[in-house]
Amino acid sequence: MRNYAEDAKVFKALCDENRLRILEILRGGEKCACVLLSDLQISQSTLSYHMKILCDSGIVVSRPEGKWMHYAISKEGSLRAAQLLVELTALYGDGDSCSCCNA
Repeated sequence: MRNYAEDAKVFKALCDENRLRILEILRGGEKCACVLLSDLQISQSTLSYHMKILCDSGIVVSRPEGKWMHYAISKEGSLRAAQLLVELTALYGDGDSCSCCNA
């Protein structure tokens, strides 16, 4: 049985331009929250909000180090997000319109 609530978390993570910027920065490897704050010019509370959504989606993982959190893209989460998009957009059969409209 498909868990649409969990699937929706992935798409929620990808539907904000700040979160897309964060992912672009994290493509270069793990980053400290202080680096993200500096690069994005956003408040710490705004960053925390976006990072919670990204981590809840499974696309990003975090780990504490001292007083800062460090973030990285999860390989498993990234692959799951890509596979989810493929699965949900794949057409069944030949993709014709519904049978009720065919005369």
